[in-house]
Amino acid sequence: MDTELGILENLLRAQWLRLRDWVDERELATSDAPSVLDGWTVADLVAHLGLAMGTLTRAEPAPPDAVPATLAELVAGYPGRADEIVETTRAGAREIAGDPLPAVERMAEAAFARLDELRGPGGDPVVLTRRGTLRLSTLVQARLLELVVHGDDLVRSTGDVPGGGPLEPGAVTVVAEALRDVLVERGGPDLEVADPLAWLRVACGRVPADAEAVRAALQPRHTADGLPEIASYLPLL
Repeated sequence: MDTELGILENLLRAQWLRLRDWVDERELATSDAPSVLDGWTVADLVAHLGLAMGTLTRAEPAPPDAVPATLAELVAGYPGRADEIVETTRAGAREIAGDPLPAVERMAEAAFARLDELRGPGGDPVVLTRRGTLRLSTLVQARLLELVVHGDDLVRSTGDVPGGGPLEPGAVTVVAEALRDVLVERGGPDLEVADPLAWLRVACGRVPADAEAVRAALQPRHTADGLPEIASYLPLL
C-alpha cells in the first residue's frame, strides 16, 4: 500500500501497537493519577484512545455527490465540542473501568476491521461520520493525530519515556506536517517544521505559543527570511 491512504493506515497501525504496548507495560489504563489535561486522569486518556478509534468503526460510505471536508475544517469544530468530549470520555472510562485495556484493544480492532471494509479494492472513498463527510484518508489522518497528541499527553503525564517512548517517529512527522498545513489553510504563513514534536505541542496548545517555543518548532523556508508572528493563529485545536 503506497498510496496516501495506505501510508497513513500503516502509520496508524504502527502507532497504535507501539502506544498500546507502552500503556500495557506501565499499567496506565487503570491509573487514577491526574494527567496533564485539566480534569482528566491517566485512565481517562487511555479510554479516550479507544473512543477516538471508534470514530472509524461508526463511519459509513457517503453518497456519490458528497463533498468531503478538509482536516482543517474538521479540527475547527473541536473547541466547540470540548465539553461533549470530556463527558463522553469520562462516561466511556467508567463503562470499561473493570477491564479497561482489553476494552480499548477491542475498540481498536473493530476500527481496523471497519477500515478494511471501507477501503475496499482501492482509491480513497468519501465516508460519513458523526462530525461530517470526509475522505477516508482524512479520517485516518485525524485518528493518527489523536493517537500522537494523546500519546504525548501520556508521556508528559507520566514523565516516563524509556525505550524510545510510545510515539512512532514517522507518525509524529506526518501529524506535524498536517498541522502545518492546517496553519496555512487558515491563512497563516507557509513555514517549515523544524522540530515535529515541539510544533505539535505548540499547535495543540500544550505549551504557550511564545516566541521561543515557535522558533524551536518552526523555521522560515528561506534563511534570509524572518519568522513571522503566528501566535494569533494558535492553538490550532
